[in-house]
Amino acid sequence: MSINVTNVSKGYGGRTLFKDVTVTFNPGVNYGLTGPNGCGKSTFMKLLIGAEDTDTGNVGLPERTGWLRQDHSVFDESRVIDTVIQGNQKLWKTLVRREELYGKGDDLSDDEGVEIGELEMIVAEEDGYMAEADAAVLLEGLGIPQDQHERKMAELQGGLKVRVLLAQALFGRPEALLLDEPTNSLDLDSILWLEQFLQNYQGVLVVISHDRRFLNAVCDVIADIDFETIMLYPGNYDEMVRTKANVRNRVEKDAAQREKKIAQLAEFIQRFKAGTRSSQTRSRAKQIERLRPDEVKRSNIARPFIRFPIGDEQSGRDVLSIRDLSHAYGDHVIFSDFHCEVQRGDKVAVLGKNGIGKTTLIRALFDPANIEAGRVKWGHNTRIGKFMHDHRDEIGAGSTVFQWLVSHRPEVGQEHVRSILGRMLFSGTDGEKPTGTLSGGEAARLSMCHLILMEFNVLVLDEPTDHLDLESISALREAIEAYEGTVIYVTHDRDLASAANRIWCYPTPGVLLEYSGGVDEYLAWYEENYKK
Repeated sequence: MSINVTNVSKGYGGRTLFKDVTVTFNPGVNYGLTGPNGCGKSTFMKLLIGAEDTDTGNVGLPERTGWLRQDHSVFDESRVIDTVIQGNQKLWKTLVRREELYGKGDDLSDDEGVEIGELEMIVAEEDGYMAEADAAVLLEGLGIPQDQHERKMAELQGGLKVRVLLAQALFGRPEALLLDEPTNSLDLDSILWLEQFLQNYQGVLVVISHDRRFLNAVCDVIADIDFETIMLYPGNYDEMVRTKANVRNRVEKDAAQREKKIAQLAEFIQRFKAGTRSSQTRSRAKQIERLRPDEVKRSNIARPFIRFPIGDEQSGRDVLSIRDLSHAYGDHVIFSDFHCEVQRGDKVAVLGKNGIGKTTLIRALFDPANIEAGRVKWGHNTRIGKFMHDHRDEIGAGSTVFQWLVSHRPEVGQEHVRSILGRMLFSGTDGEKPTGTLSGGEAARLSMCHLILMEFNVLVLDEPTDHLDLESISALREAIEAYEGTVIYVTHDRDLASAANRIWCYPTPGVLLEYSGGVDEYLAWYEENYKK
């Protein structure tokens, strides 16, 4: 069964997100829902699942639809394995009722005995006898080991809870899947597993993701939110970008040609309107009316321009020396005897599963408290810019975007600061926004502005793609590639990792290695040597 959206409109506070949208999502097709931050992707997903009401129009869904829930606290008292099985509510309610009746023992009435027989039939029809085994496969594929399956949801960390809810959405052969940012809490292993699962999925998939490679691997059609509607583009994300750019260029070229013709006709009218050729001027005036193009709507795609200058002072050739670096929490080894040399211009991506110690390693580069043995030595004239997990706290509140940024280098002048803000999509009055009210994406972009302004010659970035949209991530990758300095960065985004020429990796817990090569070669090496 398809997902049918008919004449749907939705707006907030006078701003229209969608207007009279009619679109059908068909079974057997994987749709990527794209558009920049703030365009309404998550709102549209909420309209599909019924979490928000449409202003006009209606949505029709298959009866068995799975979606990635956002409120994991609802399941705090449930076992992890049971939370997954609740993705099939028909089966779950049947199992609960069956358990209740079996608990009566010999006190069952005749009617209840008949009911148990009917319940067992439903369990069989819904593959309920394999439910725990099937749920376990999903959990392990998403990186939740078997020893966690019997625990209560409340005992898990936030990232693991999101993974359980993703397994819940995938459970029970749903006819449709609605997934809003399913890769956000996943490491590379789990992303690759999810890609394979969705490539083999036979129902209707609508997925939002800021991971370009994920969209390219999974999607057959891109449903792009722009111009207050949703337009379908056959192919993956990269193909959509090329098609959309070509269409846009044609429209703008045609509009420019019309305006040129209108200018020529207007000049004729101005020259001869008072003479004997007035009939010709009237004719040309009518031509102008026919030629005048409709307003070319402005696309809501906005891409920041990111370039990190290094100023007048390069670092020395030897940027970082690490010798026999070790750290552990009790008996839990994070890394041991790690050593490497980083040269000027190196781009180093740090890869590994969630919780394996990537952030601990980054902190060890600056904080002796994260070093139990070994040495970290930064080279001559290194000026280091950092983008850490707590970058939002570094911005703080009590200022405006412009005031906060200009305070770091007032000597460069206000015009230069406003130029940086403009390139990072803080245009017009955006510079007057209070820093305490910034969204996650805005705070990330402002932190990037700071790195641009300060002209560091070394950058250390810990998960810089959090809260960035696809266009911003692509711009960041290009900036890292073009940067003349040295970059060390943690990421799960393969597109961003592709800018690196060296990899620091945790192929297995407690083992930190250096791989000289790009991310695609590393993943092939990892698959061959470590993937089970």
